[in-house]
Amino acid sequence: MTNTGRSGRRGRETQAERTALAWTRTSLGVLANGALLLLKDAHRDANALRFVAAAFAALLALSTYLIAARRQRTLAKRPLPKRISPRPEVYLVGAAIIVLIVMSVLSVTV
Repeated sequence: MTNTGRSGRRGRETQAERTALAWTRTSLGVLANGALLLLKDAHRDANALRFVAAAFAALLALSTYLIAARRQRTLAKRPLPKRISPRPEVYLVGAAIIVLIVMSVLSVTV
């Protein structure tokens, strides 16, 4: 086993920070998708699906950010709770991102 120079305690402390950063990056990416949908050909006619997709992206970005805040609080607790796996949230966000991709493709091609 290699020694990375970190103690086990330090690694646990940064786990909450890494998790929050990953969720925050995801929410910013989703928010950027919604902004790009609004900006693409804004001077021309825009279909309603584009606005729906942008609103869905904003809602998804907000919910992803709120999940990140909750996950950070959970991982900062000592001792750690017995169940820390975010499976339902991950599945929900993953499915919502797939829906957003489909909506984005349809709104740009229509």
